[in-house]
Order: sequence, then structure tokens, then C-alpha cells
Amino acid sequence: MDYRYESSETLRNKCVACFKQFNKMEHLVEHMRTSYHSVHEPICGICKKHCRSFESLREHLIGPLPKQECKNIFNIRGCRLCLTILDSPNARWIHQERCQFSSINAGLLARFANLGIRDNLTVDNGGTRGPQVVALACKMVGGGSDGSLDLCARVCLIDESENIIFHTYVKPPIPVTNYRYETTGIRPEYLRDAMPLRQVQRKIQDFLCNGEPMWKIRPKGGKARILVGHGLDHDLDRLQIEYPAIMMRDTAKYPPLMKTSKLSNSLKYLTQAYLGYDIQTGIQDPYEDCVATLRLYMRMRSQVHKIEDYPLASDPQNRNNFASWRQNELERMAPEQLLEISRSDYYCWCLDSRDM
Repeated sequence: MDYRYESSETLRNKCVACFKQFNKMEHLVEHMRTSYHSVHEPICGICKKHCRSFESLREHLIGPLPKQECKNIFNIRGCRLCLTILDSPNARWIHQERCQFSSINAGLLARFANLGIRDNLTVDNGGTRGPQVVALACKMVGGGSDGSLDLCARVCLIDESENIIFHTYVKPPIPVTNYRYETTGIRPEYLRDAMPLRQVQRKIQDFLCNGEPMWKIRPKGGKARILVGHGLDHDLDRLQIEYPAIMMRDTAKYPPLMKTSKLSNSLKYLTQAYLGYDIQTGIQDPYEDCVATLRLYMRMRSQVHKIEDYPLASDPQNRNNFASWRQNELERMAPEQLLEISRSDYYCWCLDSRDM
């Protein structure tokens, strides 16, 4: 048997998104039912292969075992940060100049480290058109007998223009047993007269809700603010703040930014790989983390994807797209038709741009 050529039956049973091949059409249908391929996945600009994450796309282009044809073209016309394929080497050079961000000035960070309370938190009751976006980051000191219990000792909030709208040292509710000075730069005297945790919690909670009751917060058309961060569940837990997951954009949990193993990447790695500069090289500053997460969010939000009326697999209108009672009908469809009805199992941040 000559294996150099794929039979028409094999091609018919080939996923047009990830290029996996199946012996039977029913196996391809089951694959499409569980893979959630969509227009929102990272896609190779050369062969059009869909990848689950940008890390997977990076491996496809320049990893240890890349697709050689794609690698060759990417090395000439590909952006190493956003993984876009440009029209020419010159276009790539111009693009990368804009694509790479600059790190935060060290002198500026030093001034922020000595900054006391800065409080520009205001509730505007939704007066601004579209949901406002803010980024939050905390720095933790240690509590408990061995200093391993995380206690929030410093918090920063910035707006979309990277301006500080709230910054303060926080007085933890229990004694600090490890200031973790090597990474936090925090000394006992910084927390002696700091704002109590309960007051910080109330201020940030009110600011995020923006005059809207917690039970009434909804993702579209509301007044509450979109909150960006890295490891937000942990930060909000340490701040004793409750906030709806539908309003949170966490770079540690966003599928396109996760590892191929579906584990979280560190913010330090994401910033270096996708923004092109280093952070957390010495004493860490929450403002620097805020800026990095905001820039990552903005990069993900700015992606241009095909507009769909109902983009999520969880939307009621898509509930029966791959229903078992449609099995015979699905098996008669072409692979391209199966991809056409497939929807994403996560909320793509590009959808936020349609509400701005």
C-alpha cells in the first residue's frame, strides 16, 4: 500500500482546525464535540492550524519539533512576540518596533515605592460609556508561625492609561512574622500607620461595583468595572473582597495564555514572552505588575476575530450544535461545516472591545 497519499476518506475524516485525522467520521464528530475549536483560538498565520494556546502556537512555529515550512516563513516574516505573520521582512521590523513594550523606568518605580496613600477612587454610577477597565496587584508579607501565610501589605490599582488611581500600604489583621524584604521591600515602619485592611477592602469593593449592587452586576450594559490581574482569586481572597467572575480578566487563567499542560504561566514569563521586557528582577512593585497584566489584557483584547452573534458553546442558541440526536446529520457534514458550527468554551477578551 502506498502511504504517500491520503485517501479521500481520510481527508474527509480530518479536522480542518487542528489537522488530526480519524479512521471514522463518527470519531471526527466526537472530536469536534469535545475540542471546542473556534475562530477565537490562536491560529497559525501560515498553515491556518488552530492551537489551544499561544504557547502551543509558539511550539508549532519555533519549538523543538516545529512544522518546518511554517518555521522557515516565520523566521523571515514572523513577530516573535504576538506570533503574527507579516507581509515582508521590512513590515516585520516596523511591526516589532511597535509590538515591543518598554519596561517601567527604575527611577519611577523607586518613587512609587516611597509613595504613601494615593486615593483617586470615585464612584461615577456608570456615567462613563462602556465598562471601565482597571488592573489590580498586591504584594504579600508572611504571617503565622512560619511566615508562610500570605497577608496583603501593599495594593495598587491603575486605569487603562496606566495611571495610579489607588495605592496604599495595608495593615494586616494579624501580626507579620516575615516581611519578605528581598522581594517586597517592605519594612515594619511602612505598615505601622498603614490603612487597615477592612478600610482598603471597602474602598476597592465600592469602586469596582461602581454604585451597582453585587447581585445586579452583569457583564454587559452594567456600571461595574472590569478587573484585570494575575492570580486575582488569591489577591481578592487576601483583600477579603468578593467580585463576580464574569467581571474578572485573569492572565493566570486565560486559556490562550496558559501552558500546553493547561497550567498557569508566571506573570514574569508572560511579560517577557509577549511584551518583550523583564519584570520582577529585584524588589517587586505592584504598579509594575498592574501595568504588565493590563498590557497583556489589551493585547488579547485587540485581536480581530470573526464576529459571531452567539460566540460561546454555552450560549443557549448553540446548545444543540453537537447534540447526540443529530449524530447522523453531523456525520454527513463536511469537516468545514463542523468547524463552522463549533464554538469556544471560554470567553474571548476580544468580545470586550465590542462594548467599548
